[in-house]
Amino acid sequence: MPGRPVPSRRTVLRTAALTPVAALGAAACSPGDDGAAPARPTAPVELGAEGEVAKGATKLYPDGNVVVSRAEDGTLKAFSTVCTHAGCPIKKLEGTKLVCPCHGSEFDARTGEVLHAPATAPLIELPVRVEQGRIVASPGA
Repeated sequence: MPGRPVPSRRTVLRTAALTPVAALGAAACSPGDDGAAPARPTAPVELGAEGEVAKGATKLYPDGNVVVSRAEDGTLKAFSTVCTHAGCPIKKLEGTKLVCPCHGSEFDARTGEVLHAPATAPLIELPVRVEQGRIVASPGA
């Protein structure tokens, strides 16, 4: 949208780093509340068992504001599900498409790329790894 600044990666991550993991569900905004941007923890977040994301699949972890996909070669990718348009948490995954409830932006959950405006910036990619059979995402830098 012309004239509207797009939040920088640093701004999104700084905002996301304000709330501990236990409070994520309560802190996340949804249509009709105060519109505050959701927060993510400052420390790495354990999302679930490695087997939860099969090859070629994508899984949304709404309490962590993270989506994880696994390529056919087994590599994992993770993205913040905080919309880059207005900071709303995305809680809807349709196949491999994330749909923001606030203004209808759509993103490819495998690449983070914008599929439908008003968002113009891709989702923030997060470092992701497997530790002791568990998927762990980091808030990034």
